[in-house]
Amino acid sequence: MLVSCGIYFTFKLKFVQVRMLKEMVRVLMEGRTSSKDSVSPFQAFCIGMAARVGTGNITGIAIAIALGGPGAIFWMWIIAIISSATSFIESTLAQVYKVKDKTGFRGGPSYYMEKGLNKRWMGVLFSILITLSFGLVFNSVQSNTVTIAFENSFGTDRLTVGILMTLAFAVIIFGGVKRIAKIAEYKVMILGVLYLGMALFVVAKNITKMPEILSLIINNAFGFEQIAGGSIGAAFMNGVKRGLFSNEAGMGSAPNVAATAKTSHPVKQGLIQAFGVLTDTLIICTSTAFIILLSDAYKQPGLTGIALTQTSLSEHIGSWASGCLAIFVFLFAFGSLIGNYYYGETNIRFLHKSKVWLILYRIGAFAMIVFGSVAKVELVWDLADLFMGLMVIVNLIAVLLLSKVAFAALSDYMKQKKAGQDPVFYKDSIKGLENLECWEHSQDATTLKKENIM
Repeated sequence: MLVSCGIYFTFKLKFVQVRMLKEMVRVLMEGRTSSKDSVSPFQAFCIGMAARVGTGNITGIAIAIALGGPGAIFWMWIIAIISSATSFIESTLAQVYKVKDKTGFRGGPSYYMEKGLNKRWMGVLFSILITLSFGLVFNSVQSNTVTIAFENSFGTDRLTVGILMTLAFAVIIFGGVKRIAKIAEYKVMILGVLYLGMALFVVAKNITKMPEILSLIINNAFGFEQIAGGSIGAAFMNGVKRGLFSNEAGMGSAPNVAATAKTSHPVKQGLIQAFGVLTDTLIICTSTAFIILLSDAYKQPGLTGIALTQTSLSEHIGSWASGCLAIFVFLFAFGSLIGNYYYGETNIRFLHKSKVWLILYRIGAFAMIVFGSVAKVELVWDLADLFMGLMVIVNLIAVLLLSKVAFAALSDYMKQKKAGQDPVFYKDSIKGLENLECWEHSQDATTLKKENIM
């Protein structure tokens, strides 16, 4: 479903992820300013990236290589490129059908299922799945990776680290979405630059081996030896699974945060989130892949997950790198805990307005962080894959049914751009739209347009 929808949307949107790459960067930079009562487009991008850039970029890539071989990286690239078109569609829809609340805006698949398809039951089903997946299961994956990394590097007790993470996590989430946005903004900018710097050093140190590594990835993705041995299927499946876990395109998670942004046109946030998919996989995940493949560690049988990445990095820059990576993993994972939690919270609010449910959800999130800190690595990743697949199925059905709205929104955006205007969206910009709470003809859009220009 992911591949088919990605290809379909890529052609229907005329390769929007390639032809509008420059526009993606422009609207991202344009959206850096925010007001006290709203989340800026850049902050929404950072919350989404905080959830994306986590253990999937470090541990998930190692698992993909260990189980599927180097060829898994090629399929991870392909799924990211075509799925970024899907990400554009779902995030644009989230903006179109977002709703107002006391802190700004909320939205996501549950909201466009209810308001766009008039199927609240479908929205309820998705809300339950994403709350279980991100708020509970995925957070156990993050804590699992952190505690194993610290145990490998420092010999610390996994349960103790898990409890400390839970306490720090609690302090952040009780501060609300604005605090989450601010933490995510700093985390993405600082950690992303530091990790990429480390990866660039490794690549520069082994620059003469790069043609060989690229050839290895391609050959293992298509090689006759792999076809004969049946491992091409493992490369494809693990590339898709780990690519999806990392970039989340089509899963229906990023639209939840895309809807929080105050912007003049839904397409702007769609472009920003599509850019997030490309950044996550083609830059950050690929950095981890090169660190591993430029070492001999991936050839060691039985070595997988965070241990494989730590061993690989230690080969390149010394034994101290294992502890350094453990710190990176903690900070990456902590940011993901925050982003994942928000996805669950916004869907709890969709299900029921009662604070009791929110309190129960928070208790469950705390419990799963502690559980993940001591659980077996295979169990938490298998749970993640199961719930991830269920989310994708439900979300992609809705996205396909509503895709014409996103197509029309992009046409409206391009029409205004060609006329030399900064695109602004209203309820009547697309004929036949119903159940929209936002996008009234008011001073809000005009004011926001002036803010963006300034």
